[in-house]
Amino acid sequence: MAAKGALSRYFLGAGAKVLRATEVDPATSNGHEFQGVDLFRTFVGTPPAREKIPVTWIWMDDLSPPLRLDLTGTWYNSRQRQPHRAPEYRLYYPAAAHPVVRHARAGDTLFLCMTPARRVLAILCPAASSAEQKLLWLFGLQLTDDYTLSIGAAGDRGIDLAARFILGELGIEPDEPEPEAAERLIRRFGTGFPSTAVFSAFARDSVAGVDPLADPDGALIAWMEQEEALFRVLERHVVTDRLAGGFMTAGRADVAGFLGFSLTVQNRRKSRAGYAFAHHTEALLKAWAIPHKREAATEKRNAADFLFPGEAAYADPAFPAGRLHMLAVKTSCKDRWRQVLAEADRIRVKHLLTLEPAISRAQLAEMQAHDLRLVVPQPLHQTFHADQRPWLTGVKEFLTFLRASGGAG
Repeated sequence: MAAKGALSRYFLGAGAKVLRATEVDPATSNGHEFQGVDLFRTFVGTPPAREKIPVTWIWMDDLSPPLRLDLTGTWYNSRQRQPHRAPEYRLYYPAAAHPVVRHARAGDTLFLCMTPARRVLAILCPAASSAEQKLLWLFGLQLTDDYTLSIGAAGDRGIDLAARFILGELGIEPDEPEPEAAERLIRRFGTGFPSTAVFSAFARDSVAGVDPLADPDGALIAWMEQEEALFRVLERHVVTDRLAGGFMTAGRADVAGFLGFSLTVQNRRKSRAGYAFAHHTEALLKAWAIPHKREAATEKRNAADFLFPGEAAYADPAFPAGRLHMLAVKTSCKDRWRQVLAEADRIRVKHLLTLEPAISRAQLAEMQAHDLRLVVPQPLHQTFHADQRPWLTGVKEFLTFLRASGGAG
């Protein structure tokens, strides 16, 4: 998994702590402040008086998109009037932050992260959630059992696929150097987007040193990383060209045209990754000569992303169910993984391929209980707890399983 850049470009440091009821539960206390965060003065400083600082308040869970509010907070020494005692700094949150803070409960987790622009990200998430696990892995932190902040400098952790995934959920788009194929990309496609299949094929063809047979896990990641980088190049080129043309009609600002163009850009970003993931997955299946049907119909008008060996075998009652297999592909799971359970009744154990790192123990246990096996590219296994990894299936392992089980025809 290629590592580009470093986390320290986006964060000076971060800390994490378990929340008390007195910090977030209005029925327990109306204190409106986070305690046990004194160590964060390493990054915020030790002002002699109360100081308002810029804070982005974020609630992250495993079901919904993050909720974020760009506000302020007050950093102050709670012992300012007790000069005989050592200073103890706390972070006071305003009433405007309640839509974020009131989601949290006692035992949930607070992350405080300092950016180079000296804006604090205060991220709250449920205890033992995938969101918590991702952030602990990203910043290399461990929670303590005394409700105080554990901190660390961001360091030189590379911005690989897993880190970019998490930063994207925080609304941070890492800067990346243009890939070598950028000029060839613009010459071929100009200021228009080709079909997703054509774009994915171009991305695969422009990556050197990839062997989908020997290392399908690495190939899948390399293809996705290349497509992401190339997409940003072409998107920037297309958007720049359109903005240069202006949004004026008959001498008046074309607000509707601008909003429509902006919505198109956003929708393309959201849908493109899923199509790309499926295209690259199919390229691996073809490289391994594994018979399959993409977007195959099963029953009740459900469709499996990939069905092995195909629709005819699935529809044939005489074909052994043990030789039927299916694979769903989702760049991220969240709560959408449950959709997979209804996609092929004849197949008891289903497989889901994802690029989502650091999924929680609770979510994996629920998948296990529903006979859903998670397929994750091998380099992403490091983001999971050690006791989770034996249950994960790598891409090469899954392809080998298809061949050995007779699911290849």
